Amino acid sequence: MKTYIKLAVALFCMGSAVSCSNNLDEKVFSKVTEQNYNYTEKDFGPTVASVYSYFRFIAHERYWAAQEISSDEIVMPPNSSGWDDGGTYRMMHYHKWTSEQQHPLHMWNSFYQGVVLSNTVLSQIASGKLPAASDAEKKAGIAELRAVRAYFYWLICDNFGDAPLLTEPTVDLPGKVTRKEIFDFVVSELNEAIPDLSEEQGGKMYGRLNKWAAKCVLANVYLNAEVYVGESHWDDCIAQCDDIINSGKCALSPNYKDSFRATGTESSKEILFTIPYDKTLAGGQSIHMFSWHGELQKKFDLEATPWGSGSAMGITQFIDTYDPADTRLSDTWLMGDQYSYDGTTLLMCTYDKKGQPLSFQKEVMSGNYTNETDGYRMNKFEVLPRTPGSSDTDFPLMRYAEVLLMKAECLLRTGKPGAGALVTQVRQRNFKDNPEKAIVTDEQLKANTSYRYGFVENYKIVKDGNTDPVQFGRLYDELGWEFAWETHRRRDMIRFGTYTKKSWLSHEPQGDYRTVFPIPESVLTSNPNLTQNPNYTSK
Repeated sequence: MKTYIKLAVALFCMGSAVSCSNNLDEKVFSKVTEQNYNYTEKDFGPTVASVYSYFRFIAHERYWAAQEISSDEIVMPPNSSGWDDGGTYRMMHYHKWTSEQQHPLHMWNSFYQGVVLSNTVLSQIASGKLPAASDAEKKAGIAELRAVRAYFYWLICDNFGDAPLLTEPTVDLPGKVTRKEIFDFVVSELNEAIPDLSEEQGGKMYGRLNKWAAKCVLANVYLNAEVYVGESHWDDCIAQCDDIINSGKCALSPNYKDSFRATGTESSKEILFTIPYDKTLAGGQSIHMFSWHGELQKKFDLEATPWGSGSAMGITQFIDTYDPADTRLSDTWLMGDQYSYDGTTLLMCTYDKKGQPLSFQKEVMSGNYTNETDGYRMNKFEVLPRTPGSSDTDFPLMRYAEVLLMKAECLLRTGKPGAGALVTQVRQRNFKDNPEKAIVTDEQLKANTSYRYGFVENYKIVKDGNTDPVQFGRLYDELGWEFAWETHRRRDMIRFGTYTKKSWLSHEPQGDYRTVFPIPESVLTSNPNLTQNPNYTSK
């Protein structure tokens, strides 16, 4: 069992001692409440670790989908087995989401629940209610909580822009502060917390924010500063990346797939921060269920049957950008003929192509409807035999490869040399049979993207839409190949200027205001001190 899960289970056994709710008239379902629970020093570690519970947002109706299916990388169209669900996934693809949609609401709730719980535990420590065994443990716990809270505020800043900034437990109805104020808070909190964070990589810090993970968060905030506040912080990003690189604590794994195994990742030097999953004790990793066809139960000897013919699939235009020799293509995407667990029995379609071989093709008809063999499916995260609806495979939110590529991007943007060498380093493990193809130069990274943007009808591009070249487009492509499925694409597209300008599959631009999501309607209704984000309509 992973260390984090041990801590979480220990905490949750307490009852509702540190629970939180958006409902100000909170109902208590346990006799053990924050007011009457007597914490001991043994509770300190599990209580600090409890704040990570709100990172469990990798799902088709939560944070994962908002970052991926609103991008040019993955789409979730309806098909003959269903997958319409009131059009919610199509709306994300079209960029026509509303303030009543589930994705913004789930994100808002997860992020602010994480903030509120962090504030609560920090208050408990400050008041002496939650004692630590030593001053050193207390200092490290406070730093970790501040770093986690800053992470949640980074996600709020990135996804919602202007928003409430809460630093104390409160029942008041807060108004918004500016995106700049949240940005400044995140930067300040991380800079103050980082010196007191653990430098241990893996082990007891697996699934938690250590010094290197927090520096990676800060590097990300600096990397996207022009988007957030109109200020460039490229050199600040480089400085954080250099600290991680020069620490000697982190490194690329020998194989690309090593970071996505169901077991053995606890000692990884590449994984900086991950969401730990356990099919029994900490479920929720269900990408296989919403991407895979039901017949793949027989291929992978699963306990559960994936839902219908699946839905989450690669967009053809994105798949076409890969070099066929790049092993990230097959390491990321499930394609072609599908066989039973014995490796010889060809699986067959069961819906609109019933009786035909189940063979996934890269072509996707549209974002409006597909047949059951359209689109390559998820092959990135290992799914072991006898896996139920939730898998044991952890979800890495930050990897060392990201550190190298962030630095490479900042070097390009500041006109400094060295980006090509960093990108080559990341590529080398993916071109072992063609090592010469791993090499890329600074100049090559400045070329336009190889993505063939345009609006698609019946498998063909019928309107090009915006054709402006993408600055540093080859690096942009590298980010896509390295981090597909990992919740990076929306943020990268916004930074490179493609998210609200380009057309892909059934998506056409809907306005630059779509770089942030609307404040959920139910949140606005419950808090009259909040106003909707610009250009979104509310009741």
